[in-house]
Amino acid sequence: MSLLLRNGLLLDVTTGAYTEADLRCADGRIVETGPGLSAPDGTRVLDLAGAHVVPGLIDAHVHVTACTADLGAIGSMAPSYVAAHSARIMSAMLDRGFTTVRDASGADFGLAAAQAEGLIRGPRLLFGGKGLSQTGGHADFRGPGEHLHDDHPCCAGLGRVADGVDAVRTAARDELRKGAHHIKVMASGGVASPTDRIDSTQYSMDELRAAVEEAEAANRYVAAHAYTARAVNRALEAGIRSIEHGNQIDDDSVELFLRHDAFLVPTLVTYWALKEEGPAFGLPEGSRRKVDEVLGAGLAALERAARSGVRLVYGTDLLGGMHRHQNHEFRLRCEVQQPIDVLRSATTVAAELAGMAGEIGTLDVGAHADLLVLDGDPLGDAGVLAGPEHIRHVVQAGVIA
Repeated sequence: MSLLLRNGLLLDVTTGAYTEADLRCADGRIVETGPGLSAPDGTRVLDLAGAHVVPGLIDAHVHVTACTADLGAIGSMAPSYVAAHSARIMSAMLDRGFTTVRDASGADFGLAAAQAEGLIRGPRLLFGGKGLSQTGGHADFRGPGEHLHDDHPCCAGLGRVADGVDAVRTAARDELRKGAHHIKVMASGGVASPTDRIDSTQYSMDELRAAVEEAEAANRYVAAHAYTARAVNRALEAGIRSIEHGNQIDDDSVELFLRHDAFLVPTLVTYWALKEEGPAFGLPEGSRRKVDEVLGAGLAALERAARSGVRLVYGTDLLGGMHRHQNHEFRLRCEVQQPIDVLRSATTVAAELAGMAGEIGTLDVGAHADLLVLDGDPLGDAGVLAGPEHIRHVVQAGVIA
């Protein structure tokens, strides 16, 4: 199958420059770009008439199984029911221009295989399996009066409890056995968990290092949920590659990011959405009280990191009916960043974090043919990517989605 896009303005995200050219896709890859390309027999030809073309977007922090903001309830749902919700969530993500997503706990090999085989419509799914949590940590959703714990070994549920170095090693190895693209650990308290504090640190340094060792042995990496500077800094010192959220980082955090060549994945839009709509979509009262603790600090942390040259990656972390705000993260980040830098965070930098540089997030020849045709210039107007209505076409693997 071949697709030829004529007369587009093709963006080189690295340089920030447009080139007026044609682009041809075949067998799911970009095979050539340039002026006046020929169309082999059977090629579908689309004249873009000067429309802007950018790589398909990458959201590096999603939960495609999060059909409700009450994350603790997902573990008791039928896996088939959760999968049905996930299919709808993923399809809508593709419509919003996200051709690849990194799931930050909850998705499994079944959903990834279903997408890859075309059984469900959606972005390429880089899944981490179940997030690892200590007892009473961010993925332990038991209330204070509950004692029994069920790890829900099938696809429903976002995390599993593992205490101690040996248990963490076993859990990490088990998620890797099932094909995890990365390992997720909970290194601090969070909004959705019922019994921890936002400002707590979670897992000992030995436990964090055990997860890192197992991931690196499998040529994978660890992502850590962490809010405060204390939690972030411990995770970075343990060798963790990406910090999720990081709303309360300090100058020491920035130095550690740079020294360890690590990535920060802010998720500003989820706090905005939880504040506006969380109760309507199942966010428990105890979690609602935690939102204010992290809401105000997010933009300041983003500005501090951007100013210092920390590698920033696009992430949203939306839950339940709030997934529809996925593109609003562009508008929020543009309060402190230039549009080209925000776009890089959702393309080239995200691809580097995922270990897929040159494969996704670029219009280079040889890359996956994932791209967007836009009705405006996203470098001149942040609203072009913040509003999915500006997406004229989504092309995934060389096919108009």
